[in-house]
Amino acid sequence: MRVEIWSDIACPWCYIGKARFAKGLAEFAHRDEVEVVFRSFELDPNSAKGVTAPVLEMLAKKYGRTLDEARGMEEHVAAAARSEGLDYRTEGRDHGNTFDIHRLLHLAAARGRQEELLDLAFRANFAEERSVFDPEVLLALAVEAGLEEAEARAVLADDSAYAAQVRADEREAAELGANAVPFFVLDRRYGISGGQPAEVFTRALEQAWAGREIDEPQPTAEACDPDGACAVPQA
Repeated sequence: MRVEIWSDIACPWCYIGKARFAKGLAEFAHRDEVEVVFRSFELDPNSAKGVTAPVLEMLAKKYGRTLDEARGMEEHVAAAARSEGLDYRTEGRDHGNTFDIHRLLHLAAARGRQEELLDLAFRANFAEERSVFDPEVLLALAVEAGLEEAEARAVLADDSAYAAQVRADEREAAELGANAVPFFVLDRRYGISGGQPAEVFTRALEQAWAGREIDEPQPTAEACDPDGACAVPQA
């Protein structure tokens, strides 16, 4: 069975959803026969390359909230992340264009190191004092993931490198009706949207394996929209 996951490094529910999926997969009896492939999805493709903004300011502007209210939204996400054993910083993170990150993830996929780079980039963006929008930080993450520095640097220097692969992933997402991420596709037959609980993923895997129609995913699962907004339910 192949599971494809469309996500963006800027999406907190993709970070959380990946961890929840991993837990759900661990409970699946045929987990060793599942191939997981990560696909590209830019939340804010029109943002200017090299231009970043603090996440709290972006959230406040997007939702028409004060900085304190935006901070509360981030605390809600942080609590969800920490409940999955993930570190999450609510202050000091920035937001920007993720196209270069996706291009580098395609290089990593070609070298068999995609998930390693994805995990490192998620952690750098959400848990560490490193900006994934800094090319030198991104290069360091690539090397840490096991890529050759010269090859990774060449990809970052050439805007056309792996650009077609990123665009192809995004076209497929649109064709499949993905209007939020994370978006999970099981064997190109069943789709699940949002950072669902681990048990939902386990049940979906079991039912997809058996060839039966899966249950509808929970409609309240958190996700990030294509315009870059991440819905954060308030308590």
